[in-house]
Amino acid sequence: MAKSPTKLPSIATLLTAQNIVLGGIIWSVFTFWFFSLFSITVPGEDSPLWYLLTTYLLETLPFCLAAWLCYRNWKSPQIASGRDVWFFIGLGLASYALANCLFGIWELYFGLDPDISPADLFYIIFSICVGWGMILAVLPRRLNLEPKQWLIIGCIAIFGTILAVAVKYFASLKPNVDDETVIEAASWLVSLDNFLSIFAFPVNMFYSIADVALLIIGSTLLLAFWGGRFSISWRMIAAAALSKYVADLSLYVALSLPGNYESGGLMDVFYVFCGVLYAIGAALEYDVSTSRPSRGRRRRGSG
Repeated sequence: MAKSPTKLPSIATLLTAQNIVLGGIIWSVFTFWFFSLFSITVPGEDSPLWYLLTTYLLETLPFCLAAWLCYRNWKSPQIASGRDVWFFIGLGLASYALANCLFGIWELYFGLDPDISPADLFYIIFSICVGWGMILAVLPRRLNLEPKQWLIIGCIAIFGTILAVAVKYFASLKPNVDDETVIEAASWLVSLDNFLSIFAFPVNMFYSIADVALLIIGSTLLLAFWGGRFSISWRMIAAAALSKYVADLSLYVALSLPGNYESGGLMDVFYVFCGVLYAIGAALEYDVSTSRPSRGRRRRGSG
Protein backbone atom coordinates (compact mmCIF):
# COMPACT_ATOMS: atom_id res chain seq x y z
CA MET A 1 0.00 0.00 0.00
CA ALA A 2 1.44 3.32 -1.09
CA LYS A 3 2.11 5.84 1.59
CA SER A 4 0.37 9.16 1.35
CA PRO A 5 2.76 12.07 0.71
CA THR A 6 3.71 14.06 3.77
CA LYS A 7 2.02 17.44 3.78
CA LEU A 8 4.26 20.41 4.29
CA PRO A 9 3.19 22.84 7.01
CA SER A 10 1.28 25.83 5.66
CA ILE A 11 2.32 29.42 6.19
CA ALA A 12 -0.55 29.87 8.65
CA THR A 13 0.73 27.07 10.87
CA LEU A 14 4.28 28.40 10.77
CA LEU A 15 3.39 32.01 11.51
CA THR A 16 2.06 31.38 14.99
CA ALA A 17 2.48 33.99 17.70
CA GLN A 18 5.09 31.86 19.45
CA ASN A 19 7.14 31.44 16.27
CA ILE A 20 6.86 35.15 15.42
CA VAL A 21 8.05 36.17 18.90
CA LEU A 22 10.92 33.69 18.83
CA GLY A 23 11.88 34.65 15.29
CA GLY A 24 11.69 38.34 16.15
CA ILE A 25 14.03 37.90 19.10
CA ILE A 26 16.53 35.94 16.99
CA TRP A 27 16.29 38.50 14.16
CA SER A 28 16.86 41.40 16.58
CA VAL A 29 19.82 39.76 18.31
CA PHE A 30 21.44 38.87 14.98
CA THR A 31 20.83 42.40 13.66
CA PHE A 32 22.43 44.01 16.71
CA TRP A 33 25.38 41.65 16.44
CA PHE A 34 25.77 42.34 12.71
CA PHE A 35 25.55 46.13 13.09
CA SER A 36 27.94 46.10 16.05
CA LEU A 37 30.59 44.19 14.13
CA PHE A 38 30.48 45.85 10.72
CA SER A 39 29.02 49.35 11.16
CA ILE A 40 32.40 50.87 12.12
CA THR A 41 34.49 51.74 9.08
CA VAL A 42 37.91 53.21 8.49
CA PRO A 43 37.75 57.05 8.63
CA GLY A 44 37.30 58.47 5.14
CA GLU A 45 36.02 55.20 3.66
CA ASP A 46 32.43 54.19 2.93
CA SER A 47 30.82 50.99 4.13
CA PRO A 48 31.06 48.10 1.64
CA LEU A 49 28.10 47.46 -0.63
CA TRP A 50 27.41 44.01 0.81
CA TYR A 51 27.02 45.51 4.28
CA LEU A 52 24.63 48.24 3.15
CA LEU A 53 22.52 45.76 1.16
CA THR A 54 22.31 43.47 4.20
CA THR A 55 21.21 46.33 6.45
CA TYR A 56 18.42 47.20 4.04
CA LEU A 57 17.26 43.57 4.01
CA LEU A 58 17.42 43.29 7.79
CA GLU A 59 15.28 46.41 8.11
CA THR A 60 12.81 45.90 5.26
CA LEU A 61 11.89 42.23 5.66
CA PRO A 62 10.35 42.64 9.17
CA PHE A 63 8.15 45.45 7.82
CA CYS A 64 7.05 43.19 4.93
CA LEU A 65 6.16 40.42 7.37
CA ALA A 66 4.41 42.86 9.70
CA ALA A 67 2.36 44.22 6.78
CA TRP A 68 1.28 40.68 5.86
CA LEU A 69 0.34 39.90 9.46
CA CYS A 70 -1.74 43.10 9.57
CA TYR A 71 -3.43 41.97 6.35
CA ARG A 72 -4.24 38.67 8.06
CA ASN A 73 -5.75 40.57 10.99
CA TRP A 74 -7.79 42.71 8.59
CA LYS A 75 -9.20 39.60 6.87
CA SER A 76 -10.17 37.97 10.17
CA PRO A 77 -13.72 38.76 11.38
CA GLN A 78 -12.67 37.76 14.90
CA ILE A 79 -10.11 40.50 15.38
CA ALA A 80 -11.10 42.34 18.54
CA SER A 81 -9.63 45.79 18.08
CA GLY A 82 -11.30 46.33 14.71
CA ARG A 83 -10.35 45.34 11.18
CA ASP A 84 -9.92 48.94 10.01
CA VAL A 85 -7.24 49.41 12.66
CA TRP A 86 -5.03 46.77 11.10
CA PHE A 87 -5.89 47.76 7.55
CA PHE A 88 -4.38 51.22 8.04
CA ILE A 89 -1.45 49.98 10.12
CA GLY A 90 -0.69 47.33 7.50
CA LEU A 91 -0.98 49.87 4.68
CA GLY A 92 1.48 52.12 6.50
CA LEU A 93 3.95 49.27 7.09
CA ALA A 94 3.77 48.22 3.44
CA SER A 95 4.44 51.83 2.44
CA TYR A 96 7.48 51.90 4.71
CA ALA A 97 8.88 48.74 3.09
CA LEU A 98 8.36 50.25 -0.37
CA ALA A 99 9.99 53.49 0.75
CA ASN A 100 13.03 51.57 1.97
CA CYS A 101 13.38 49.90 -1.43
CA LEU A 102 13.16 53.25 -3.22
CA PHE A 103 15.64 54.92 -0.88
CA GLY A 104 17.99 51.97 -1.27
CA ILE A 105 17.96 52.44 -5.06
CA TRP A 106 18.50 56.17 -4.59
CA GLU A 107 21.44 55.68 -2.24
CA LEU A 108 23.12 52.48 -3.43
CA TYR A 109 22.43 52.42 -7.15
CA PHE A 110 22.47 56.13 -8.03
CA GLY A 111 24.91 57.03 -5.26
CA LEU A 112 22.88 60.03 -4.08
CA ASP A 113 22.52 61.43 -0.58
CA PRO A 114 19.59 63.83 -0.99
CA ASP A 115 17.62 65.71 1.64
CA ILE A 116 14.41 64.51 -0.01
CA SER A 117 13.82 61.59 -2.37
CA PRO A 118 10.73 59.92 -3.91
CA ALA A 119 10.85 57.50 -0.97
CA ASP A 120 9.76 60.28 1.39
CA LEU A 121 6.25 60.21 -0.09
CA PHE A 122 5.82 56.66 1.19
CA TYR A 123 7.50 57.43 4.52
CA ILE A 124 4.87 60.16 4.96
CA ILE A 125 2.11 57.67 4.07
CA PHE A 126 3.54 55.36 6.72
CA SER A 127 3.27 57.98 9.45
CA ILE A 128 -0.27 59.01 8.45
CA CYS A 129 -1.68 55.49 8.05
CA VAL A 130 -0.07 54.00 11.15
CA GLY A 131 -1.06 57.02 13.23
CA TRP A 132 -4.66 56.84 12.01
CA GLY A 133 -4.80 53.10 12.66
CA MET A 134 -3.61 53.61 16.21
CA ILE A 135 -6.16 56.41 16.71
CA LEU A 136 -8.93 54.07 15.51
CA ALA A 137 -7.85 51.60 18.19
CA VAL A 138 -8.25 54.28 20.88
CA LEU A 139 -11.52 55.90 19.72
CA PRO A 140 -13.93 53.08 20.69
CA ARG A 141 -12.47 52.87 24.19
CA ARG A 142 -13.40 55.17 27.00
CA LEU A 143 -10.19 56.70 28.22
CA ASN A 144 -10.90 56.66 31.93
CA LEU A 145 -7.31 57.38 32.78
CA GLU A 146 -6.21 58.52 36.19
CA PRO A 147 -4.71 62.00 36.62
CA LYS A 148 -1.23 60.55 37.04
CA GLN A 149 -1.63 58.69 33.76
CA TRP A 150 -2.62 61.90 31.96
CA LEU A 151 0.41 63.50 33.63
CA ILE A 152 2.65 60.78 32.22
CA ILE A 153 1.26 61.37 28.70
CA GLY A 154 1.73 65.13 29.12
CA CYS A 155 5.33 64.71 30.24
CA ILE A 156 6.06 62.39 27.33
CA ALA A 157 4.57 64.93 24.92
CA ILE A 158 6.54 67.84 26.35
CA PHE A 159 9.83 65.99 26.71
CA GLY A 160 9.49 64.32 23.31
CA THR A 161 8.74 67.62 21.59
CA ILE A 162 11.61 69.49 23.25
CA LEU A 163 14.09 66.72 22.45
CA ALA A 164 12.95 66.42 18.82
CA VAL A 165 13.08 70.18 18.24
CA ALA A 166 16.51 70.50 19.89
CA VAL A 167 18.05 67.66 17.90
CA LYS A 168 16.48 68.91 14.70
CA TYR A 169 17.80 72.42 15.34
CA PHE A 170 21.39 71.29 15.85
CA ALA A 171 21.13 69.11 12.74
CA SER A 172 20.10 72.17 10.73
CA LEU A 173 23.27 74.02 11.80
CA LYS A 174 25.45 71.71 9.74
CA PRO A 175 26.65 73.49 6.58
CA ASN A 176 25.53 72.06 3.27
CA VAL A 177 28.23 70.18 1.43
CA ASP A 178 27.90 69.56 -2.28
CA ASP A 179 27.90 65.90 -3.17
CA GLU A 180 30.13 65.16 -6.17
CA THR A 181 28.08 62.06 -7.05
CA VAL A 182 25.07 64.25 -7.75
CA ILE A 183 27.09 66.24 -10.31
CA GLU A 184 28.12 63.03 -12.07
CA ALA A 185 24.58 61.65 -12.10
CA ALA A 186 22.16 61.86 -15.02
CA SER A 187 20.69 65.28 -15.73
CA TRP A 188 17.14 64.19 -14.91
CA LEU A 189 18.30 62.96 -11.50
CA VAL A 190 20.00 66.27 -10.80
CA SER A 191 16.86 68.17 -11.84
CA LEU A 192 14.64 65.93 -9.72
CA ASP A 193 16.98 66.22 -6.74
CA ASN A 194 17.02 70.03 -7.01
CA PHE A 195 13.23 70.13 -7.28
CA LEU A 196 12.65 67.85 -4.30
CA SER A 197 15.11 69.79 -2.14
CA ILE A 198 12.55 72.64 -2.11
CA PHE A 199 10.35 70.50 0.15
CA ALA A 200 13.13 69.52 2.56
CA PHE A 201 12.11 71.84 5.39
CA PRO A 202 8.33 71.09 5.49
CA VAL A 203 8.91 67.35 5.07
CA ASN A 204 11.50 67.20 7.85
CA MET A 205 9.24 69.29 10.06
CA PHE A 206 6.41 66.82 9.37
CA TYR A 207 8.66 63.94 10.44
CA SER A 208 9.45 65.67 13.74
CA ILE A 209 5.76 66.28 14.45
CA ALA A 210 4.75 62.79 13.33
CA ASP A 211 7.36 61.09 15.53
CA VAL A 212 6.12 62.93 18.61
CA ALA A 213 2.48 62.28 17.66
CA LEU A 214 3.09 58.54 17.24
CA LEU A 215 4.94 58.51 20.56
CA ILE A 216 1.97 60.18 22.29
CA ILE A 217 -0.60 57.91 20.65
CA GLY A 218 1.49 54.86 21.49
CA SER A 219 1.74 55.94 25.13
CA THR A 220 -2.02 56.51 25.25
CA LEU A 221 -2.64 53.05 23.77
CA LEU A 222 -0.27 51.54 26.30
CA LEU A 223 -2.18 53.08 29.20
CA ALA A 224 -5.63 52.48 27.68
CA PHE A 225 -5.03 48.75 27.17
CA TRP A 226 -2.95 48.30 30.31
CA GLY A 227 -3.84 45.14 32.19
CA GLY A 228 -6.42 43.96 29.68
CA ARG A 229 -6.51 40.81 27.60
CA PHE A 230 -4.99 42.61 24.62
CA SER A 231 -2.46 44.65 26.55
CA ILE A 232 0.60 42.68 25.44
CA SER A 233 0.03 43.24 21.72
CA TRP A 234 -0.48 46.97 22.18
CA ARG A 235 2.58 47.21 24.39
CA MET A 236 4.52 45.94 21.38
CA ILE A 237 2.91 48.56 19.15
CA ALA A 238 3.78 51.30 21.64
CA ALA A 239 7.35 50.01 21.87
CA ALA A 240 7.53 50.06 18.06
CA ALA A 241 6.54 53.75 18.05
CA LEU A 242 9.22 54.43 20.67
CA SER A 243 11.84 52.59 18.59
CA LYS A 244 10.95 54.66 15.53
CA TYR A 245 11.27 57.84 17.60
CA VAL A 246 14.71 56.84 18.93
CA ALA A 247 15.90 55.83 15.45
CA ASP A 248 14.82 59.12 13.90
CA LEU A 249 16.46 61.15 16.67
CA SER A 250 19.67 59.20 16.11
CA LEU A 251 19.38 59.95 12.40
CA TYR A 252 19.11 63.70 13.08
CA VAL A 253 22.17 63.49 15.33
CA ALA A 254 24.11 61.66 12.60
CA LEU A 255 23.11 64.31 10.07
CA SER A 256 24.48 67.02 12.36
CA LEU A 257 27.93 65.42 12.54
CA PRO A 258 30.73 66.35 10.12
CA GLY A 259 30.82 64.48 6.83
CA ASN A 260 28.11 63.02 4.62
CA TYR A 261 25.49 60.79 6.20
CA GLU A 262 25.51 57.11 5.26
CA SER A 263 22.87 54.62 6.33
CA GLY A 264 23.83 51.52 8.26
CA GLY A 265 24.94 53.14 11.52
CA LEU A 266 24.65 51.24 14.78
CA MET A 267 21.57 53.18 15.93
CA ASP A 268 19.74 52.12 12.76
CA VAL A 269 19.04 48.86 14.59
CA PHE A 270 16.07 50.66 16.15
CA TYR A 271 14.43 50.79 12.71
CA VAL A 272 14.77 47.00 12.62
CA PHE A 273 13.38 46.73 16.16
CA CYS A 274 10.44 48.86 15.04
CA GLY A 275 9.47 46.46 12.26
CA VAL A 276 9.98 43.43 14.48
CA LEU A 277 7.79 44.89 17.24
CA TYR A 278 4.98 45.71 14.80
CA ALA A 279 5.11 42.12 13.55
CA ILE A 280 5.03 40.70 17.08
CA GLY A 281 2.16 43.02 18.05
CA ALA A 282 0.08 41.97 15.02
CA ALA A 283 0.77 38.28 15.66
CA LEU A 284 -0.18 38.51 19.34
CA GLU A 285 -3.39 40.38 18.50
CA TYR A 286 -4.40 37.65 16.04
CA ASP A 287 -3.55 34.90 18.50
CA VAL A 288 -5.57 36.41 21.35
CA SER A 289 -8.52 37.31 19.12
CA THR A 290 -8.83 33.89 17.48
CA SER A 291 -8.37 31.97 20.72
CA ARG A 292 -11.16 33.72 22.62
CA PRO A 293 -13.75 31.33 24.09
CA SER A 294 -17.02 31.10 22.21
CA ARG A 295 -19.94 33.04 23.66
CA GLY A 296 -22.55 30.67 22.26
CA ARG A 297 -25.03 29.03 24.62
CA ARG A 298 -24.10 25.70 26.06
CA ARG A 299 -26.37 22.86 24.93
CA ARG A 300 -28.19 21.00 27.63
CA GLY A 301 -27.87 17.26 27.58
CA SER A 302 -31.08 15.33 26.90
CA GLY A 303 -32.60 13.04 29.46
